[in-house]
Amino acid sequence: MSTFWNNKRVLLTGGLGFIGSHLTAKLLESGARVAILDNASNPSPLNKKNTPKDVEMISGECKDPQKAQLACKGIEVVMHLAAKVAGVAYNQAHKGSMLSENLLIQTTMMDAAQKAGVERFLAVSSAVVYPSDAIIPTPESEGLRGEPEEVNGGYGWAKRVNELLARYYHEEFGFEVAVVRPYNCYGPGDHFFPTPTHVIPSLIRRVMDGEDPVVVWGSGRQTRAFLYVEDLVRGMMLATEKYAVADPVNLGSDEEVTMKQLIETIIRVSGKASRITFDTTKPDGSMRRNSDNRKAKDAIGFTAQIPLEEGLKKTIEWYNTIKL
Repeated sequence: MSTFWNNKRVLLTGGLGFIGSHLTAKLLESGARVAILDNASNPSPLNKKNTPKDVEMISGECKDPQKAQLACKGIEVVMHLAAKVAGVAYNQAHKGSMLSENLLIQTTMMDAAQKAGVERFLAVSSAVVYPSDAIIPTPESEGLRGEPEEVNGGYGWAKRVNELLARYYHEEFGFEVAVVRPYNCYGPGDHFFPTPTHVIPSLIRRVMDGEDPVVVWGSGRQTRAFLYVEDLVRGMMLATEKYAVADPVNLGSDEEVTMKQLIETIIRVSGKASRITFDTTKPDGSMRRNSDNRKAKDAIGFTAQIPLEEGLKKTIEWYNTIKL
C-alpha cells in the first residue's frame, strides 16, 4: 500500500462539494492532513449537516489572490476541484462569464501554489474540452483539436486553458502538475435538489418520487459511460501521486450503456414498477460518448472498479436516507 499521502499537508479547493466531500474522506483515510478552501456556495448534502472532522476550514474564494496565497502556505499538495459549474442551459447563455470566472479561479490558484512552493498540484479538467466530432472512445489526443462543443464553449475553453497553464508552468518552473479529465461522475452526495444538473440524479429523483411513466428524452439508444464517485477520487489521487507531468489523463469507465439500459437499471434497483416513455420529439444529443481509458491504466494503474448497478444501488440507498 502506498504511503505517499501519509501525513501530507493537502489543500483541497471545493472540498465541500459533491466530489470534494468524497475526496476529503479518502484523503483522511489515507493519513493526509487536510485543509479545505471553499466559499460554501454549493455544498454537497453530505456536508450541510456535518462539517468534516479533523479538517481545517478556510472560508473564501479561490479567485481572491490573498486568500489563495494564505491557503497555500505550508501546503505540500493542492488538489484544485473548485470551479464555477452550471447546467447546459446556463452554460449556453453565459459563455463569457463561464470562461472569465473559471479562468480567474484556475490561474489565481495555480499561481499561488507555485509561488508558495507547493510540491504538487492536481488540475481537474473535464470531458467538455473535447470537440463534438471526437473519436469514440475518445483518447486524450483529441482534447485540443478543433473547438469544444458549442453549447459548453465558455466552460470548455476555460478547461483547455487550464490544461495549457499546467503544461507551461511545468515547463517554465518545473511545477509538478497532474491533469485529469473526469467523465460522467455520479454517486451519494450528488445534487438532487432543487434541480439536478446530471442525468443520473435526475432520473433517480423522478423514479423515487413516483413519476409514472418516466419520460426520457430521445430514443433511448444513445450510449454513455458513468463513473462512480469513489472510483473518481481514487483516480485523482493516483494521478497526483504517479503522473504529475502536466499530461491529461481521462478518468472514466469502460461500462458503456444505452440510456434505455440506464433507466431500466434504475427502476429495477429501486424496486419501483414505473413505465418508461421515450420522447423522440426531443434530441438524443450525441449518440455515443465515452472515454478511451487505456492511458489511465498504463500511466497510473487506474481502472473503474464499481459496476454501474452496484453504484446505482449505493446512490439510491443514500437518496432514501435524505428523503426520510
